[in-house]
This record gives sequence, structure tokens and C-alpha cells, in this order.
Amino acid sequence: MTLSPQEQFKQFIDKSQDVLVLVPENPSGDAVGSAWALYFFLQKKDVRATIAFSNHLSAKYDFLPKPEGILTEISGARDFVLSFDTAYNKIRDIRTEKTADKLNIYLTPEKGALNPRDFSFILAKFKYDLIVVIDSPDLERLGKIYENNPDLFFEVPIVNIDHRSDNDNFGQINLVDTTASSCSEILSAAFNDMDASLMDKAIADCLLTGIISATESFQKKNTTPRALLAAAALMDKGADQQTIIRWLYKTQPLHILKLWGRAMSNLNLDEQTKLVWTTIGVEDFVQSRSNPTDIALILEKLQENYSDGRIFMALFNDTPISTVANLKSADQDPLKRIGHFFNGALKRDTLEIRLPMANLAEAGESIAKKIKEISH
Repeated sequence: MTLSPQEQFKQFIDKSQDVLVLVPENPSGDAVGSAWALYFFLQKKDVRATIAFSNHLSAKYDFLPKPEGILTEISGARDFVLSFDTAYNKIRDIRTEKTADKLNIYLTPEKGALNPRDFSFILAKFKYDLIVVIDSPDLERLGKIYENNPDLFFEVPIVNIDHRSDNDNFGQINLVDTTASSCSEILSAAFNDMDASLMDKAIADCLLTGIISATESFQKKNTTPRALLAAAALMDKGADQQTIIRWLYKTQPLHILKLWGRAMSNLNLDEQTKLVWTTIGVEDFVQSRSNPTDIALILEKLQENYSDGRIFMALFNDTPISTVANLKSADQDPLKRIGHFFNGALKRDTLEIRLPMANLAEAGESIAKKIKEISH
């Protein structure tokens, strides 16, 4: 009898000792809530877990209990083994010596000289016995984590957890449910199937954060009765809905509020295309004590405050002679068309465009003009 993906997932978790949990670059609230919850759930099952993702994490998730040792790159996941056949000549002593740019290993044999043919060089197995990828339709969305470690994804089993219809089903186990509101909803059900007694307040808070973020506090059309039931069950476990909503939608760090004020002073609106865009200069970052990683929150606030807008864009200089434009939209189609023209990179729901232009206003007008052409 064939096991369901949920049953296979449970089997893999039960057999694993060291799990690597991966989420896309600039993870969403759903990805954060799911990954954090899985980390704490695995801890309760005495399974080691490590979370890794590229780029930054928004400060608005600081209220959640934070996993230890979150990585932005994977190193030391695999050992390189120097092997010596001791069948005919034992090694009596080993010592190492470090110099400025070398590591020397000295081996002392029991008898005679060592035969170079008795040496071999071996790549050991990866220390992780399972990879869980959350909220990513494909492996490429993992960014440098995937680019720099391709062998890892060929040699270690992958569990793919997602709710998107465009998921590539790249895992050995594909826990993909397109009827779910979020990955957090999927994991909530999976945890209850595995061992509901392990679900505590910390795990419930993380999962409810993911559901609220994915449904925009139950306002989006993906808010199904099942999502509401899952949220209610998590609140029964102690999840604090009001605190979560306050942190996600009402509480903002001072530097974000300052940056938001400066972004508002540079705001532009194109009535024809419903493009809402702003420029953020170097002085804006300096005066607000913020940095380009905070642009994602500014785009979110633009979306929240301008319901008539269709496309939202923020531009800043990444070098003295070039500009980066980040665009968001509830509809992915215009982003794909814009990205195709400008050779942009669509990362999750944000399109990143780079232009060899120093003037932010001119770069913004150039993109706005092209969006008009595409819209016709």
C-alpha cells in the first residue's frame, strides 16, 4: 500500500537525526513561521535542526522565539577524508602544523616508510540526513544556498512543503497542497498527525504567524474554513493572535517609520497604470539609520496604504552609478512582463531590476514609461 506524502514525511522525520530546513531568500512571514515551528517541533523530538536562508530577515518577526544558529550560508556540511590503509603498516603518531597558508599533516609509521599508494582521498557523506524546503516553488529560489551547494541537493533526500500551484515537485516527498492557505497550515496538520502533544505555545505562535501573514490577517481569498479552523486550534494551544497582528501590522521600529516618512515625501503615482513608486536616496538611509534591506517593509506599507495601486516600486542606488528597483504586485503577470524586458529577477513576489543609471528619478521614469507601453 502506497503511503501518503504526510505519512512519508512522518517516516523521514522519525528516521532523521540532523535536518536542514531551508526557506527562500528574503523569506515571507509564512516561511518564517513554518521554519521556526518545524525547528522547535524537531527539538522536542530530539532531532537536530538547522535553518538556513540567504539575505535578510525583517525585524517584525523579532517577537517570535528565535532558533539558534541560523545560517546564511552552508559550510562544514561535509568532511574531506584523508584515508590511509593500515593493513600492513600501522600509524603510530599523527600531528599537524599550521602555517600562514598551509596545513601540514605528519604521520609516523610503525615501521619503514609509508607507501603513497596506501593513501586515498574521500568525500564523506553530508552531515544532514534530510532537507526540508519550505515555501519555495523551485530550488533556484533558495539563491546562493542552492547555487553554492548543488551536490547537497542530489545526495540528501528532500521534503518539499508548499501550497503553490506552480511548485516544481522537486522533492523525494512533495507535501504540496494547493488548497491550503499556507505552508504553516500544512505543517500544523502534519504536526497534529505526528504527535499533537508536542504542540506548545511557541510552536503555535510561529504557525499562527505564518497563517496570519499568508492570509493578510484573514482578509485574502485564500482564507478558507480550514484555515480558520487551523488558526482556532493554534489559539487553543496558546497562540496570541493580538500580539501577532500588532507586530505584523501595527508595530514598526523607529528607523522604519523614519524611512517611511522620507519615502512618502518622494512618492509618485501614475493614474493610468496604477503604479505607485518612490525613490530612496543615500541621505534617506543615513538620516533614518536604515539600509536597503528595509526596502521590503516600505513596499509592504505602500501596498497596505494605497488600495487603488496595482504595482508598487521603490528605487535606491546600490552603487554610485547604478540603481536597483524593487517592484511588488498582487498580480504576478505584470511583474513577469516587466522583468522580461529589463532582465530582472523575480524573487518570490518581488521583482528586482538593475539599471546602469545614477539618477533615481530618471531610472523611475524609465521603468514607469516601459510599464505604460507594456500595459497597452
